[in-house]
Parts: sequence; structure tokens; C-alpha cells
Amino acid sequence: MIRHLYLHVPFCRRRCSYCDFDIAVRRSVPAADFVAAVRAELDWRRADGLDVSRPLETVYFGGGTPSLLPPEALAELFEIVCSRWALAPGAEVTLEANPEDVDREAARVWRAAGVNRVSLGVQSFDDEVLAWMRRPHRSDAPARAVAHLREAGIENVSLDLIFALPPHLTRNWSRDLDHAIGLGPDHLSLYGLSIEPGTPLARWIARGEVARAGEERYAADYLAAHEALAAAGFEFYELSNAARAARFSRHNAAYWLGEAYLGLGPAAHAFVAGERSWNVPAWEAYRRAVHAGHTPVADRERLDETRARLEATYLGLRTANGLPVAAIGEDRAVAWCERGWALRRGERVTLTAQGWLVLDALVLDLTRHGGRA
Repeated sequence: MIRHLYLHVPFCRRRCSYCDFDIAVRRSVPAADFVAAVRAELDWRRADGLDVSRPLETVYFGGGTPSLLPPEALAELFEIVCSRWALAPGAEVTLEANPEDVDREAARVWRAAGVNRVSLGVQSFDDEVLAWMRRPHRSDAPARAVAHLREAGIENVSLDLIFALPPHLTRNWSRDLDHAIGLGPDHLSLYGLSIEPGTPLARWIARGEVARAGEERYAADYLAAHEALAAAGFEFYELSNAARAARFSRHNAAYWLGEAYLGLGPAAHAFVAGERSWNVPAWEAYRRAVHAGHTPVADRERLDETRARLEATYLGLRTANGLPVAAIGEDRAVAWCERGWALRRGERVTLTAQGWLVLDALVLDLTRHGGRA
């Protein structure tokens, strides 16, 4: 049963230096065409047997840059969704936004349409760093954006930050954390800079123009974030996400818990009844397919028992829920706790910040040698 919906809005003003997402860079966003295409995909999915009998608990507009859509177009998209599904009481409706797109009128229309949570792509409060990342906003934009959102009645605000940047930038990570905390968000998502093939950053590194941050810098930044956010009343409920006042992302938590979800739009993923599927990534190919009444799905895969168990292990360990001791083995659980990688709470084991830094190695050890040491 579908209770979570993701809508992928692929458009961006430009590609950030580190980005390998499936996006469509456009000077002018074809908003009407996009709304019509999503409507057509939903019509196709209804004809294909989509079950809409359960109310949606979360709706997430991601990208790309959903805030590039005119506010009225985003409201129309949400109306289309609500014409197919009921919304559960207190449903979480999230919009990803760039700080420079948030003004009073946009925030007002978003809230009136039903958006009650906004995730701002801040990344840094350093203008030199933002220019290097090719981000379209300046360091003073997030504060204005947060103020406009709260004035419109959107209190649930999340900020994204990127850490472990190349050393030549001399970025002050502690200052960025202080700035973020000072804006009073309910949620923070922290991502270590990754080097993805085909990105400008990968080319700069290949030519020797930029040096990687290195594992020590990555670990130092990550642990510093845990310390600063804990002191400010945040709790990490997942490897990259911290919240206070129980404002965790219910939509993202559904992914980590293995719940069913549907994705609409180019490159959007879905997971239903043990089968994962994903749409064609290119905007034009997606648009042509849905308007012709064809499937937008590029491919599907069904998780076998081994793959499902591996994913459940990995997802369990990356959240504060952890895993049962029985799934890890008593001896291994004791060893992890002694090394500072985990804490034992009754019959469950949860990883510490130090443990999350070596998550891949711990999962590999489990899968190679089985759950019990």
C-alpha cells in the first residue's frame, strides 16, 4: 500500500560542481509542460492498477530544484496529487528549496497549497565556498529565507550542509555550524562531499587542480558536527540527519524502514511489494513517453532474500534504531561497544558517531561472516 509519494522536479539553473543528479538545466522552467507530464504519468499509473486506497502520510517535492517552479504550478501539482489520494491527518508535505527562491509571496502560496516542511539547500555560509560549489545564492540568503518561511507559517525547516571540503578553501566548518544552529532550524542534514564521476569536481581532481579533503578531515568534521548539534539539543536519528523536538523527516524515515513509496517524474524511484523501479532519467524522454501513453519506467528489479537482508542490515545500522543483538551476535556486539563503535540498549545495538564513520566496514564484516561472531 502506497503511503509515501515523491515527486522529482528535475530543473536547475545550473549544475553544482559536485552534482551528478539527473537534472535538466534550463534558463526558463517549462512549468506547464511539467505539470501536464506528471498528470499524464498519474493517469497511466491509475490505468496500470495503482492502488490509491490508503491516505498519503508524506509527500516530498525533491529535485533538482522544486522551488524553481512558479508557486502556482507547485500548488497545481499538489492539487493533482490530492485529487487522486486522500491525505492522512497531519501528513508531512516537504518542499526542497534553494534559499534565493524563497520570498514572502512564494512562501505564502506554498503554505496555502499545503506545504508544511521546507528543506533549504544551504550547503555553506561562506561566499567563497558557495561560488566554488556553483551555488546560486549568497551567504545572507538563508536567514531571509527562514524568516519568510516562518512568517508564512512554515515552522518545520531543515537545512542542508556539506562538509569535508578541499583544504584550499579553508572553510570554517565550526562557524558554518554555528550559523546554521543560530537560524533555529528543526532539522539538519549533513553530507560529506563525494567525488562523483563526470562532475566538474571529478575533472578538477583528475587534473590535479583540487585536492581531496582526506579521511582525517572527513572524520574531524563529522565528529565536530555531532558535538555541536548535541550541545544545541539535536539528536542524530540517522547517519546524516539530526533533529530536535521530534521533527525527524517522516518521508526519509520511510525509506530507511523499507516502507512502500511511489516516485513520479523523470528519474524518480519507487519501491512497492519488494520491487524497486525507476523512471527514465531525461526530462524530454520522460515527457514524450507519458504524453504518448507509454510507460515512463526505465527498469525494475526484485530484491531476492539475500539482497533484502543486506539492505535491512545496512539501513538498520545507519539509523538510531539499530539492530537486535541477535542479528549481530553477542561477541560482535560486545566488541563493537568496547571499541566505541556502538551502544547497547537492552537487546538492541545502535552505532555511535565513531561507528557510523566505519559503517561500510561493519556491514561488510557482518555479511562476510554472518550475523553471529
